[in-house]
Amino acid sequence: MVKLNKIYTRTGDDGTTGLAAGPRRLKSDLRVETYGVVDEANSAIGIARLHTAGADAVDAMLGRIQNDMFDLGADLSTPETGKDLGYEPLRIVAAQVARLEGEIDLLNAELNPLKSFILPGGSAASAHLHLARTIVRRAERFMVDLARRPDETVSAASLEYVNRLSDFLFVAARYLNDKGRADVLWVPGKNR
Repeated sequence: MVKLNKIYTRTGDDGTTGLAAGPRRLKSDLRVETYGVVDEANSAIGIARLHTAGADAVDAMLGRIQNDMFDLGADLSTPETGKDLGYEPLRIVAAQVARLEGEIDLLNAELNPLKSFILPGGSAASAHLHLARTIVRRAERFMVDLARRPDETVSAASLEYVNRLSDFLFVAARYLNDKGRADVLWVPGKNR
């Protein structure tokens, strides 16, 4: 369990931060930037939830996702090194990916079929979820870049989770736009 008694430690005043297993990295390090963007996405989901109070099922899904986002941050802040840490690090697991897939399917079954690309907008909840989706996509790009580096690791389940999460946020945004009926559609060349 995490216990935070003191918020400032002064250990980061030199521009470094500690990973979960102890090693220090620059605050501009790609791994630190990556879990920082995951945190940013979680915050955007929190803002969206200010507008999902009447959508109990979706709000509960988003609450679970926010918890998962901390799991993802913990996973990213504890890179696999092959060394015994003395504890089992928290990792994203296949069951979390499967849950997201099930929730995507559940919401998507009630949506009108897409006939055009969607402009981010409609309801406040939908607009905020579209913003969260784009932040999740940025986190995914950073994770892919991190995973391709020879001295870094990112778990396959984490990559799957973040990929599904952006899909979930897209579907949930449509669902909260009156199940797609209030989606704002792109009209190619409309303003030429």
